[in-house]
Amino acid sequence: MCGIAGFFQVKDVLQKEDLIKMTDVQAHRGPDAAGYAIHDGVGLGHRRLSILDLSEAANQPFYSEDGRYVIAYNGEVYNFQEIRSKLKHTCKTTSDTEVILYAFIEMGKACVNEFNGMFAFVIYDILEKKMFIARDRMGIKPLYYYHKDGVFAFSSELKGLLALRPKINLSLNRQAIHDYFLLGYVPEPLSMCSEISKFPSGNLAELIDDKLTIKPFWEIYNHIKKEVISDEVSAKKQLSKLLDSSISYRMISDVPFGTFLSGGIDSSIVTAFAQKNSSTPINTFSIGFKEGKHNESQFAAQVAKHLKTHHHEFTVTETDAQELLFKMVDAMDEPFADSSVIPTMLVSRLARKHVTMTLSGDGGDELFLGYGSYRWAERMSKTWVKALRKPIYELLNRTGDSRRQRVAGHFKYGDFQRIRAHIFSQEIYYFSEGEISELMIDPSNASTISGIHPELPRKLSPAESQALFDLGHYLKDDLLAKVDRSTMQFSLETRVPLLDYRIVEFALNVSADLKFRNGNSKYLLKQVLYDYVPKELFDRPKWGFSIPLDKWLRSDLSYLIDKYLNEQTCNEYGIVDYRILSKYVEEFKAGKDFLYNRLWQVIVLHKHLERTGIS
Repeated sequence: MCGIAGFFQVKDVLQKEDLIKMTDVQAHRGPDAAGYAIHDGVGLGHRRLSILDLSEAANQPFYSEDGRYVIAYNGEVYNFQEIRSKLKHTCKTTSDTEVILYAFIEMGKACVNEFNGMFAFVIYDILEKKMFIARDRMGIKPLYYYHKDGVFAFSSELKGLLALRPKINLSLNRQAIHDYFLLGYVPEPLSMCSEISKFPSGNLAELIDDKLTIKPFWEIYNHIKKEVISDEVSAKKQLSKLLDSSISYRMISDVPFGTFLSGGIDSSIVTAFAQKNSSTPINTFSIGFKEGKHNESQFAAQVAKHLKTHHHEFTVTETDAQELLFKMVDAMDEPFADSSVIPTMLVSRLARKHVTMTLSGDGGDELFLGYGSYRWAERMSKTWVKALRKPIYELLNRTGDSRRQRVAGHFKYGDFQRIRAHIFSQEIYYFSEGEISELMIDPSNASTISGIHPELPRKLSPAESQALFDLGHYLKDDLLAKVDRSTMQFSLETRVPLLDYRIVEFALNVSADLKFRNGNSKYLLKQVLYDYVPKELFDRPKWGFSIPLDKWLRSDLSYLIDKYLNEQTCNEYGIVDYRILSKYVEEFKAGKDFLYNRLWQVIVLHKHLERTGIS
C-alpha cells in the first residue's frame, strides 16, 4: 500500500521539483521510502508503506532489468505467487511489484485479468514513450488524473494534483457539488475540480503523445447471468470456499496484521476465517463510545472471546472524535458527509500502534442485501405506491412528527427513473434533487448518477437493482474511499476480502431469496458465519459505525452552524442560497432532528472551500 504520483507531458511545464512536491504531500501513505524517476518530461513518484519484501530492492519506482520499463504502483495483488510461477522472468525480489511489471512485459495489457487484488498502477515504456494506467475492478484503490493543454498528471489523492497549482489552473466543479448534496460524496468520474477526474475502476488506459485511450477490462454488468444460484446447500458451500480462499490470500504479509471487528456480521465472518487460517491468535480491534447508544464494543468482545483472538478494545470520548472532525476534511480532499469516517479514523489510529495491515468487512451489505434501503426499493416499486405517493407524502408530512416527516421524503421525487439515487439520499438524510434545485444558487439540471443500468440477461428485483446501484457508487466512492483515506492517514494498509472479484461475481448471481429471507437480511452470509460463531451473539438490531452527530450539532458543535452556515459565509462562496438554508437551520433547531445531515453537508462543503481555495 502506497501513494503514487507523476506526469506525462508534451509541453515542458512540470519539473522534478513538482514531482517531489506532489509525491511528498502524500507522505502519510508511505512513510518507509520515497522514490522519483524522471525521463524526458515524464515523471513517476512513489511513497512506500512496506508490506511485502521489506528490503530496499523492492522500492519504487521499480525498473525492469533492461531499464526499458518503470512502474509506480499502489495496492496489493494477492495471487502474485501463482503469477510469478508462470513468468519466464526470474524475480529478484519477493514483492508483487516485480511480478506486476513482468506480467505486463510478458502478457501485455491483458495481464490485469490475471490480477486478484486492489491496485492502481502506472507503467512507462521509456523506449516507445508510452504510458499505461490501470485501476482494480471494484475501485478499492484511488487514482485521480488531470489531462489538459499537453499535460497528463496523476495522483493517489487529489492533494497531489492540487500541489501543482499555479502551474495548472483548477476551477470548482458545480456539478460535483450538486451530486455531493444528493449523495454525500463526489461520484466517479467527477472531482471537486472541473479539470480533474477520478480514473474509472476496472479500466485500463494507454497514453501516447497527448492521446489518452481508456477502456474497461471488467464491468459488473457483464457478470450477471441468466440463471441464479438457488440451492442453499450448494451456495453455502461455494461461498464458504470463496471466503476461505479470499481471506487466506489477504493474510499474506511480511508485517503484523489484524482485523477490524465491530461485532457485526461482515467483520465477524472475516475475523472467523482469518483466525481459522492462523496458527496463533490474530489481533482484532474495536472501539466504542462512552455513550451507550453508539457503543457496540461489547458485542465485538463477545465474538473475539469466542474466536480466541488477541483483542484490543478502545473506548473513546466525544472529545477524541471531535478532534478529528476537520482532520477528516484534510484526509478526504473533497466534501465528504459520511461522519462514520471519524470512528474509522479513530480505530485506524489505534490499530496502527500494533499492526501495519488490517482486514475489513466492507461489501457484505451491498452483496447480500443488508441495508434497509433495499426494503424501501421494494416498497417504492409497487404500483399502488407510485400512484398514491403524493397523498402519502402530504399525509406523513402534516403529522408534525419528525420521524414521519423524514419518511415522507421517500415519496417526494420527480422521475422514477432516478429512484435509486433518491432512495439512497433519503435513507441517509441528505438533500433530494428537488431540495437541491432550491438550495443551490446555480444548480445543475440533475445528478450525473441516474441509477439506470443496461439491459441484463435476467430481470433484477428492485432490491437487487438498488444493491447494484450501491456497488457501483456508494461502496466505491463513499465506503472504500473512507477506508482508504482513514487508514492511510495513519500509514495503515487495509484489505477488503469480501470484495474479491470472485465473491462479487458469485454474489451477483445468488438468488435474492438466499440473501433476504423471512425478514432476515444477509441470510446466506449468516449461515456460513454460524458455523464458526453462535447465532445468539448476533440477535440484535443492526447499528452502523456512527457518531452522535445530531446531538453534537445541538451542543458542543453548535458553533459550526454559526460559523459555516451564516449569511456572510454563504455569500462568500456563492453556492447555497442563505434564505433557503436558514429555513433548514430553523427547522433543525425546532426539533426536526433528521435535518442534521443536510446541515453537516453544507458545513463540510464550506470548510472544504475554505481549506482549498478552489473557486
